[in-house]
Amino acid sequence: MESVFGIIAEPNRRSILSLLVSSQQSVGEIERQLRMSQPTVSKHLRVLRDAGFVESTVDAQHRLYRLKPEPFQEMDAWLAQFRRFWSTHLDALERHLDRMDHLTMDPATPPKSKTRKKQNKEKTTRPKPRT
Repeated sequence: MESVFGIIAEPNRRSILSLLVSSQQSVGEIERQLRMSQPTVSKHLRVLRDAGFVESTVDAQHRLYRLKPEPFQEMDAWLAQFRRFWSTHLDALERHLDRMDHLTMDPATPPKSKTRKKQNKEKTTRPKPRT
C-alpha cells in the first residue's frame, strides 16, 4: 500500500481533496470542475477511498464522495512535532529581528547604511577647492 504522503503527493488527488473540503461531490461534478475524464476521476477516487481519505454514499443514481477526517487527523498529529520545531525557531528569529529593529530605531545609533549614504552625499556635494 502506498504511503499517505505518496497518495496526496499526486496533484490530481490533491485537487479532488480540495474540492471535497467544501462539500460532498459526485464523480460528474468533480469531472466538470477539474476538467478530467471520468475514468481518471474514478481511478483517483478509488485510491483515495482505499487509503481511507474519502467515503461514498449512493444518492439515487449518483455516488457522492466526501472526506473522512481520520487520515487528516493522523497527518496533523504527525506534523505537530514539526510545527513546534518551526515555531520555536521562528520565535527566536522574531526576537532577533525585534532586537535589530530596536537597535536601528535608537536615535543615538543611526543605521550604518544611512550613515554611509549621508557621507557619500557630503562627498559629492562639497565644492572642490580651486587651485
